[in-house]
Amino acid sequence: MREAIHQAKLAEELGEVPIGAVIVRNGEIIGRGYNLRETSQDATAHAEIVAIREASIAVQSWRLLDCTLYVTLEPCPMCSGAIVQSRIPRVVYGTYDPKAGCAGTLMNLLQEPRFNHRTEVIADVLQEECAGLLTQFFRKLRGKG
Repeated sequence: MREAIHQAKLAEELGEVPIGAVIVRNGEIIGRGYNLRETSQDATAHAEIVAIREASIAVQSWRLLDCTLYVTLEPCPMCSGAIVQSRIPRVVYGTYDPKAGCAGTLMNLLQEPRFNHRTEVIADVLQEECAGLLTQFFRKLRGKG
């Protein structure tokens, strides 16, 4: 999770919402990502999607079996769908998302029994630090307005 937090800080340096993600396989980081929606003008450029793309290239497969995704913010519906589709077996997230969280807050797409793949979810890892990044970012943003 510390590396995901580092990725989030890289996003913040660009003026992006500070969300970061990493994908680990066999103890090695094979995918890194941070929020790039504003920079790329791409609604799909969420930290998880960027990390999934990089990890898929690293393993030369869309199936990310035996991997764990660490992300600073609970995945949204789009990212939850990508996690299920890429067969990631475990997601560890830092803080919940009351507006878009789909790993248990608004709904739980990662463990939906009607899907052919379900993902283990571990929540609240370094929660205060992950939440603090977002709180501070939005305070600064509002202060500018």
